[in-house]
Amino acid sequence: MKNTFKFLATAATAAAIFFSTTNVKAQTITPDKFRFGVGIEGGLATGSAHDFSNAELGGTARLQYGLSNNFAITLTSGYYNFFGKDEPGTNIKYQSLGMVPIKAGIKYFYTSNLYVGAEVGAGIETKTFLPQGLDENFANKDTKLILSPALGYATKHWDVGVRYENYSGQSNNYGLVALRLAYGFGL
Repeated sequence: MKNTFKFLATAATAAAIFFSTTNVKAQTITPDKFRFGVGIEGGLATGSAHDFSNAELGGTARLQYGLSNNFAITLTSGYYNFFGKDEPGTNIKYQSLGMVPIKAGIKYFYTSNLYVGAEVGAGIETKTFLPQGLDENFANKDTKLILSPALGYATKHWDVGVRYENYSGQSNNYGLVALRLAYGFGL
């Protein structure tokens, strides 16, 4: 887990340095300003999900509304796929877990490009971890509470963020450490 966190922190720092050294306009949020972004993300499963999956890949769309020059509210949704891994000591592979997140959040820009964020919402499981070959009709597909703090770097068009996402509910809690790269534009 320490190596994973170090890798994600290094990747986010490298991206921030790259974007800050290029000649681009800084992120500006103005009142009544809508932005839309589409992102791809990759992450590592934590908690009980790590028993069944090592990696997550997903795509998200985010609508952002600027309330002031450095404060915005967000609405994010998309799809996450947690890839199933082999059950230890067997030739059985777990089915991937699928999830549709629906999250509302805030972004606070403490400099012209760097922000902290937080999101809360629901994660609707579309598939659940099962050994392959078992009937999926017997699996519980739950809706989880999502809580997610984030750090990021945004320019006029690009947004790179690192976050931890916690999924809780129905006595089965797990998490995700993820890096999101998104392209956005004003509406």
